[in-house]
Formats: sequence, structure tokens, C-alpha cells
Amino acid sequence: MSKPVVAIVGRPNVGKSTLFNVLAGEMISIVKDTPGVTRDRIYADVDWLDREFTLIDTGGIEPDSRDIILSQMREQAQIAIDTADVIIFITDVKQGLVDSDSKVADMLRRSGKPVVLVVNKVDNFDKYMADVYEFYNLGIGDPIPISAASRLGLGDMLDAVIAHFPESDGTEEDDDRPRVAIVGKPNVGKSSIINRLLGENRVIVSDIAGTTRDAIDTEIVHNGKEYVFIDTAGLRRKNKIKEELERYSIIRTVSAVERADVVLMVIDATEGVTEQDAKIAGIAHERGKGVIIVVNKWDAIEKNDKTMREYEAKIRQVLSYMPYAEIMYVSAMTGQRLPKLYDMIDMVIENQTLRIATGVLNEIMTEAVAMQQPPSDKGKRLKLYYITQVAVKPPTFVIFVNDKELMHFSYTRYLENKIREAFGFRGTSLKFFIRERKEKDQ
Repeated sequence: MSKPVVAIVGRPNVGKSTLFNVLAGEMISIVKDTPGVTRDRIYADVDWLDREFTLIDTGGIEPDSRDIILSQMREQAQIAIDTADVIIFITDVKQGLVDSDSKVADMLRRSGKPVVLVVNKVDNFDKYMADVYEFYNLGIGDPIPISAASRLGLGDMLDAVIAHFPESDGTEEDDDRPRVAIVGKPNVGKSSIINRLLGENRVIVSDIAGTTRDAIDTEIVHNGKEYVFIDTAGLRRKNKIKEELERYSIIRTVSAVERADVVLMVIDATEGVTEQDAKIAGIAHERGKGVIIVVNKWDAIEKNDKTMREYEAKIRQVLSYMPYAEIMYVSAMTGQRLPKLYDMIDMVIENQTLRIATGVLNEIMTEAVAMQQPPSDKGKRLKLYYITQVAVKPPTFVIFVNDKELMHFSYTRYLENKIREAFGFRGTSLKFFIRERKEKDQ
């Protein structure tokens, strides 16, 4: 089941970032074992009453003049409409209802997406309630009074947000078609790859200026098996500030990756692998998805017998946090090697959903411990009691030990390598949770 995406929209200075930071809590701190992934605070994982969702801050550069503010808000609202399952529209009780609020509310209402209207800075409910009622005039439902800074009213707001999530009635669970997101920087050939796989130009329609849409899902049947491709190519935004464009593409990527099983990370062979590629691939890594790095425009590269090896070394270096990712060299223009993508996708999904019997895992662990002694500190040695797999997509393991502090990252990595030696798990990350068990619990 993919996690719902919730986006925050609102004027400058109404408290978007404060709300985002309060909801994201301390979870923003970057996953420590992912060097090279810089986390712009654009998205965060939030859970409320056992429902998890991805929160997105659509803000960006805060403009200064009134007309720019409106066009910026429209832009943000459009991003939210394109990518989110639920939209939090945040207003400010102290500034009251402003013209641009009404214009954006109209846009949100027409989109038909669920909107939760939030009135921020209500740090005294008795005093401000009359002012809160004014926001009924927006016509997008009941205003929920909150104070992000004082953390008041957030529970009611989150209840309202998760009320819009689809009940997990299993319908999505029955859809076992592989879902593949195609991500990467603009102009690396994402649409061309889909068009080539489709054998027709079906994705191109989306290039008409001003068309708004969710990331288009394209169903492709190959050898009698259906695949769903989620394309983030989306709108070409002309004359936008670079930072905004980048933010926009990251938001698009997060929401596409969230819905996919496997992510095709497309890199332009003529440009080589860049920092922004590392950022985008990092999203798929953090989300525990299967990853295939697709080097496109390979036909345009002058080659000798070392080219591919050198190229791979460079990719592995920049994307050092995902050594498990598969790499393919293709050309959307000539169609070279594209049909092989399907076999690769099938293999990665098989690895994402592989379950290993507990007995076998413990044998591997015992053997690994015998070969390389666990670390010790001040005379106390780490003991590993037991390992078991608790989930798939990605395969997730729990290791019970006597002292969590002693379980260094490098030793976890060593065990991961041993498990990979035995079962491959190519194309998918593995997650490990370390739990403590006192000696007497044995």
C-alpha cells in the first residue's frame, strides 16, 4: 500500500514552515547512513494514529509583491493538486481573510481534491473564534483553528487529514501489477523511454502548455504481463527560477516514488552522473524501493573496451549509498536494450518481495559472527541472539542483540553483505532494525 501524500499550501508568513517542522518533528534529521543525500526540507514522514503519510511543503522562495504572491500561490496550489492526495490549506487568523486566499481556494475547490482548511496563529480559542468563522466564506469546508507554534489543535487537524485517506479495503492490494516510476532530471529522456516502450507517442499529449495532471500512469503489456509506468516528466516549466524548478521536480519525484515498487533512475550518458541525480536517487533509496539506474543516450557515447567499466565506477562513486542498484545502458532513440528492462524489473520486484526463512537467516548470522568477531567496548562484547525477517518491499530484518550501542553501523553492513552473498537481493535496499534483549530474557 503506498503512503498517501499530503501537501501544505498557503501565503507567505502564515506559518507553513512552522507547521511542517512541528509535524515532521525530529524526524527530519537525515538518515545517517546515506552520505551524499542532502535533504532539502521539502518532505518528511509523519504518522498519526497508525496512519503514515508523506508531508510535502510546497513553499519555496517567498515573494515580496502582491501579484507575485498570488501567482506563486497558484503555482504551489497547482503542484499540490498535481501530486497530493490531501491538501492542507493554511491561513492566518491575525491577517484575516485575504483576496489571494479566496482565489487559491477557488482553484483548490475546482480541483476536486480533498482540502483541509486550517486557520493558524489561534493561540487563544475564546478570543479568536469569531475571526475563525470568517473563513467559512472560502467555501471549502469547516475551518480548523490551530496554533502551529504552540502546538494547539493539531490533533483535530490531523484527524481531518487522515479522514480523507482511502480506507485500505484491499482494492489496491489486489492490483499486483508491477508499478514502475521513471524519475530523473529534466531532459534525460524519461518520456522518450516510455514512448519507446509503448511504441506510440502517448505521453507527449502532456506537453501542451498549461495542462494540469497527476503524473500520468501508462499501462504497458509486455509478453502478456501488465506493467504500470508512472511518469514524472510532467510539465516543462519555462522561465522558472532554477531552485523552484528543482524543488518542483523533487516534489514530483517523491509522490511518484511513493506509489512505485521499482524506480528507474534515468541518467543522461552524455552528461554523466551529477549531484542532482544523487539527490533524486536518494529519495528512492530512503523510501526502500527497488532501483535500476538507466543510463540513456548510450548510443551517443564514444566507446572503447573500458568505457562501460569506467562509467560504472563513476556512478558507483556518486551513488555510493546504493551499491545494490542495478545499472543498464540503453538508448531511447535506437531502442537499444530497452526490452531487457522488463526482465530487470521482474527480477528486482522478485527480490523486493523475497522472504527468507528464519532458520536459514540465523545460520548465516552464526557463520558470519564466527568469521568476524562482533565489536566490543570497554570489555563488553556485542552478542547477537537472533535474526528474523519481518517485512518485504523492502526486505526488512530485526536483529536481537545484548546492547544496541555496541552494534556499529559497519557490523550491520557486514551482516547485510553476508545476506546478499547468500541471496543476491539485487536491485533492492535492505532494512535492519536492532532490538535489545537483556541476558535474562534468553
